Amino acid sequence: MCQAWEAEAQAVQASGVRLVILRSGIVLGMGGAIAKMLPPFKLFAGGPIGSGRQWFSWIHRDDLVSLILKAITDPSMVGVYNATAPNPVRMAEFCQVLGAVLHRPSWLPVPDFILHTLLGDAAQVILEGQQVIPERTIASGFIYQYPKVREALVDILA
Repeated sequence: MCQAWEAEAQAVQASGVRLVILRSGIVLGMGGAIAKMLPPFKLFAGGPIGSGRQWFSWIHRDDLVSLILKAITDPSMVGVYNATAPNPVRMAEFCQVLGAVLHRPSWLPVPDFILHTLLGDAAQVILEGQQVIPERTIASGFIYQYPKVREALVDILA
């Protein structure tokens, strides 16, 4: 679906319109993925999802909004940019940090089938993971307010 959307979006460039495509990672904010991960952690039953070895490319919601504003207002931005934090983490590390921020252990792995039950098709994104480095985003001069997962989670959950 994303490939089809991007292909259609490319058509506007033929008419001389500046096109910026942002490919976002998992957006961290109060809701979405975090909201679905909190209950087990609050019950002292949180832990890594799937194998825990898969990459988790994320971005804090405030950084995503700032990047969207930069893309709209900075005429030098053209083309595809990864809207992810510059420091992706493995799922096990993400859950370890989440547990630490919540003052809860991260010890009970969540099997794949439970994630499929909770998230449906969206589970595949988390179970497979991708290590996305936003090289062009960084090169554009974008400054992240939350480049590290710990500070992002502290801001969201504090």
